[in-house]
Amino acid sequence: MSAIELLEGPLWQISLGIFVVFGLWRLFVILTTGRTPVQARPVGSVGLGAARAIVGHFVPRRAFFGQGRVWFVTIAGYAFHLGLFALLFFAAPHVAFLRDHILGFDWPVLPRWGFIVAAQFAFAGLLALWVRRFVDPVVRLITRPDDHIATGLTFLVMLSGCTALGEQSAVLRGIHLGTVEAWLIYFPFSSLMHTFTWPLSRGFTGALAGRRGTRM
Repeated sequence: MSAIELLEGPLWQISLGIFVVFGLWRLFVILTTGRTPVQARPVGSVGLGAARAIVGHFVPRRAFFGQGRVWFVTIAGYAFHLGLFALLFFAAPHVAFLRDHILGFDWPVLPRWGFIVAAQFAFAGLLALWVRRFVDPVVRLITRPDDHIATGLTFLVMLSGCTALGEQSAVLRGIHLGTVEAWLIYFPFSSLMHTFTWPLSRGFTGALAGRRGTRM
């Protein structure tokens, strides 16, 4: 068995299995962990509060419109997350891989220029937010080693993916597969889980506020 066959076969299955099993386990624990029941009589709508919190925080509050720092984080965050989403699910090699190894079907892919644009946005956003963790004193104080490890792994996955785009080098493709599998294994044990938990945390906080008749 060659290195590529090992990476595309057993190692891929192991890393994906760890990602799915432990990711679902963390979500199960979050959803089933007990909490102290609220004794006060409801004043407002729990559902409306949750929905308002989830949807309403996609843009900065009006009171912060004039603050450059807020717009910096907002624009960098959207650039990274939307760029990464486009790369993950619309880059031609990824669509082909998902078709051949997981889903069995495909969909329209980004042209090469679209891949380049999405990659530039994703890299710019990621690096801007990562630098902020070092230069902003408040963010630096609350940043944990896990945040740097997760960001570094994501950067390596993106970088190795760009170098392997031409699919002409088995070595570069193997490096990309290896970094992706390391990223999948680390994912459920790290802050990367916010990919799935942000609506839960934001909705829960909004539901509590809605129950009290207040807004986040």
